Amino acid sequence: MPAAVYILGLSVFALGTSEFMLSGLLPPIADDMDVSIPQAGLLISAFAIGMVVGAPLLAVATLRLPRKTTLVALIATFGVGQVAGALAPSYEVLFASRVVSALACAGFWAVGAAVAIAMVRPGARARAMAVMIGGLSIANVLGVPAGAFLGEHLGWRSAFWAVGAASAVALVGVVTRIPHIPLPERKPELRRELTIYRDRQVWLAVVVTALAAGGVFCAFSYLAPLLTDVAGLASGWVPTVLGLFGAGALVGTAIGGRVADAHLFGVLLSGIAASTVLLAALALFAGNPVAAVALAFLLGVSAFYTAPALNARMFNVAGAAPTLAGATTTAAFNLGNTGGPWLGGTVIDAGLGYPATAWAGGAMTLVALGTVAVALRLHRREDRRTPSRIVTGGAAGGSARGGVAGEVPGGMAAPGGIVGDGRGGDARGGAAGVQVCAATGKGPDAVQG
Repeated sequence: MPAAVYILGLSVFALGTSEFMLSGLLPPIADDMDVSIPQAGLLISAFAIGMVVGAPLLAVATLRLPRKTTLVALIATFGVGQVAGALAPSYEVLFASRVVSALACAGFWAVGAAVAIAMVRPGARARAMAVMIGGLSIANVLGVPAGAFLGEHLGWRSAFWAVGAASAVALVGVVTRIPHIPLPERKPELRRELTIYRDRQVWLAVVVTALAAGGVFCAFSYLAPLLTDVAGLASGWVPTVLGLFGAGALVGTAIGGRVADAHLFGVLLSGIAASTVLLAALALFAGNPVAAVALAFLLGVSAFYTAPALNARMFNVAGAAPTLAGATTTAAFNLGNTGGPWLGGTVIDAGLGYPATAWAGGAMTLVALGTVAVALRLHRREDRRTPSRIVTGGAAGGSARGGVAGEVPGGMAAPGGIVGDGRGGDARGGAAGVQVCAATGKGPDAVQG
């Protein structure tokens, strides 16, 4: 794996810490800014909504800009947003700083994912995404608890300063380690890029991603009161259990990243099914503290086990527009991260109790599981209709429909000419010439997608 991919993972660690650390900083922020806890909580919603809106907008706005230059500008803007938050004299300024940070974060995710995919061979896409998602997992394990610790002992502003410092380190890494990626000879055109949204598989991937993420976070967002009010644990246990969820996320990301390249649909089906079962078990055994703690860890494993596959799936079906593919995945995840907690709050407000959030989340993941089955059936049907496809010119960076080679992000040539999904066609590609790839290849990911 290129070192530059790990630099992107380090950057995501800073982004993820900032995104999630506010959950442990709301009381001191509310006191300092003289606002209510719910008002302070809007800072979290502002970040999530900024991610949903910012990912596609910035993907379009930076479509023709050099990838490295874009990444440098975005991580620098993100760092400035953290400094602005640390110095914010009022709630309004802090709110604005969160929106700016979210927009930069969304853009970095979208462009960074496309760059990571461009730097590896097609058979290592999920592993590259696992490195980036691993930064998010480590943020949950280390960054968020560290932010809470700093907030408690040095004030909430110190957490923003710390993330700003991490952003500066990431900026140096991006400047010195990310290679210059030239734009393709045929510059991207927005109208042509937007054609990916005509593909049903793209929309199925969006639905699966949003529901799978939303189902888990429907329950996870209210895990703290479930642990204290239902399982009967002391409040001091909450950070430990949240850390266990993060540790599970790290384990799941590592395993899923290694397996997903060869068995993408298998990972999606097994991982989402496991999340559904675990959410149901959490609802049933929430009153048992040992079970609740164990299930929190396992839920972290299952949720993040599928994350590399969810990202890779989008790049496989929308590879002709890699930056928009990354932006669409980012938006889909954050739709789930926004909609899931909203559904959980609605369930609680209806008087159904905290365990009901796990039932609601399980219903979401069950629908996601059914959607994966539909996507797999459609995928197999498409392969039967197109037994082979021809790729001319450069190697395909993603899924090229109807014999048109998918564009590799930033014009970099992917090492193989996989079209459709068959590993049987993984011919190491020249820049010119013709490659014929079996869409129903006999290799390990004949149904990869």
